[in-house]
Amino acid sequence: MEKDIRLANDREAQELLGKHDENIKLIEKAFDVSSVFRAGILRLLGSPEEVDRASHVIRELLIAAREGTHFKKHDINYAITAIKESKKLRLHDIYLKRIEVPSKRLYVTPKSNGQKEYVEAILTNDIVLCIGPAGTGKTYLAVAMAVNALKKKIVSRIILTRPAIEAGESLGYLPGDLNAKVGPYIRPMYDALYDMVESDMIHDYTQRGIIEVVPLAYMRGRTLNDAFIILDEAQNSTPEQMKMFLTRLGFDSKTVITGDITQSDLPAERSSGLLESQDVLSGINGIKFVYLKGEDVVRHELVQDIIRAYARQKKAG
Repeated sequence: MEKDIRLANDREAQELLGKHDENIKLIEKAFDVSSVFRAGILRLLGSPEEVDRASHVIRELLIAAREGTHFKKHDINYAITAIKESKKLRLHDIYLKRIEVPSKRLYVTPKSNGQKEYVEAILTNDIVLCIGPAGTGKTYLAVAMAVNALKKKIVSRIILTRPAIEAGESLGYLPGDLNAKVGPYIRPMYDALYDMVESDMIHDYTQRGIIEVVPLAYMRGRTLNDAFIILDEAQNSTPEQMKMFLTRLGFDSKTVITGDITQSDLPAERSSGLLESQDVLSGINGIKFVYLKGEDVVRHELVQDIIRAYARQKKAG
């Protein structure tokens, strides 16, 4: 069977085919098809079923490309996997769920269906708890949504917090001011911020208290109004700390809690506040749990293989 897909211009061809044709080669290998590109027409050849699936991936990618989306290797790999699992999946709906940010990159986009559901959950709920393995974009997308809310003046400040578990929450003995003490623990959130906001703007916002970085232990007694609050690495919070944090929510505020329940650094005798919250908070309107999985990993493709390998080992043990 043959099927022709017309590409409108050189930009579309470059985006779809990829550097040195690496994108189309991934699609060819995944669906056991061959392709020929000539005079603006991409011709697919193979069995009817495989050509149909490959063309569906290509058409979905083209819709997103025509709206300005740029693809990397992991985007193509996810598109292939997703279409193999569900022919009816509208991939372009994922890629076009853009989060505007005030930096040269202009916007951040979800890279999987799970990430799209995560973004939608943040938009429609005041408290979202996102649980998933490393590399699934839990922290990155939460920061993007916080930056977007600040840009649109939905909130007036961003508060980033994390349990400083390695220091036992006893930060007073460490040298330097609060930012110096907590800096190493908050670094991943700062990395995300610097990818979305110009560095001089971050410095200005931090100085003015528009962006605040604080260890979880220092949140006690506060009421946070008109703020976007992110608790990262929440698997390292105790049940008492989780309750304390959740009750900080004030008017016109939004909270996102992220963590990986398989990677708790708490002592064996201490239970995880994130783990317990699944039972305590289930069924409350306005609170949403989102579970990301290995297929939502957007780092190097080997990270997905590593996560699956550990999962298999845990299951076997």
